[in-house]
Amino acid sequence: MEFALSPDQEALQEGVRHFCSERLSLDRLRDLERSGVEKSLWSAYAEMGVLGLRVPEARGGLGLGMAEAVLAFEELGRCVAPGPLIWSHLAAALIDGAESGEVVVTGIDLRRTAGSACVVEHLERADVVLVLREDGVERLDRASLEVAVGAEALDPLTPVSRVGDVPRGERVADAAGAARLGWEGLALVSAMLLGIAEATLSQATAYAKEREQFGRAIGSFQALKHLMADGFVRQELARASAYAAGVLLDQAKDPGTRDEAEQAVAAAALICEEAAMKNARACIQVHGGMGFTWENPAHYYLKRAWVLGNAFGTSREHAARLARGVAESN
Repeated sequence: MEFALSPDQEALQEGVRHFCSERLSLDRLRDLERSGVEKSLWSAYAEMGVLGLRVPEARGGLGLGMAEAVLAFEELGRCVAPGPLIWSHLAAALIDGAESGEVVVTGIDLRRTAGSACVVEHLERADVVLVLREDGVERLDRASLEVAVGAEALDPLTPVSRVGDVPRGERVADAAGAARLGWEGLALVSAMLLGIAEATLSQATAYAKEREQFGRAIGSFQALKHLMADGFVRQELARASAYAAGVLLDQAKDPGTRDEAEQAVAAAALICEEAAMKNARACIQVHGGMGFTWENPAHYYLKRAWVLGNAFGTSREHAARLARGVAESN
């Protein structure tokens, strides 16, 4: 499988990275922690093409594939971009206005639950809720959901609301569509986790080069070299798995290739979650006492990794999917 990026893919990745550095600096994230995702930022996401990246050009999108979406969401994960970006991206082909940013879409994955009380991210800022069920995909207006009680957010950039029973809504896709959106969403989650693994390794390495103890940069100590070497290995494994998932989803045309793509996505989810969690923890450790303070940005990455690790299934479910694939192939 060829992982070398084309010039167009490199340009896309660089464009999103530049956008993130300009619009989502650390100081800006601290402001958004208090105010939430602003309409101007959401419009900027749409103008960048992130939301409509896979929508056909005839409908106003960029007409690209999952491989390119993975590259874009890798960069968004690197800067812990706030907002229901994955859900709005997935909804762009189903909900008018989602690709242009006029309609903000969040979502609920009920494929593994009975539809009882659940937590929804960014509900207060959303216009539409996309609901994945075993028998299809439904659209709900935000007002149709009754907020039960307040829910404390783990990630300060991902506010959540606890809602009661989720009513049936307007059907916008069948069961196959729900399964496809679930796998695509998981691939984008993996891409964002990859970005977190990269960002935290980069921050840890930079700090280890400048922080001195006993007259030497702490990065020269063997124990820290081991930490960062392990982080680099995890990062590169995560990159290979996330990119492979995007490419194979683009190539999935028949049941055989779809099974291979699903296996790749499940593997990417496991590998990228481990890389993000362990690299974020190592970043906090390298920073020492500073790493545990709210002022240090490392906590944003660790908390986002926890949140993403439970989106579109758990690591136990992904491991079970891989195990079934291995059993079926033997």
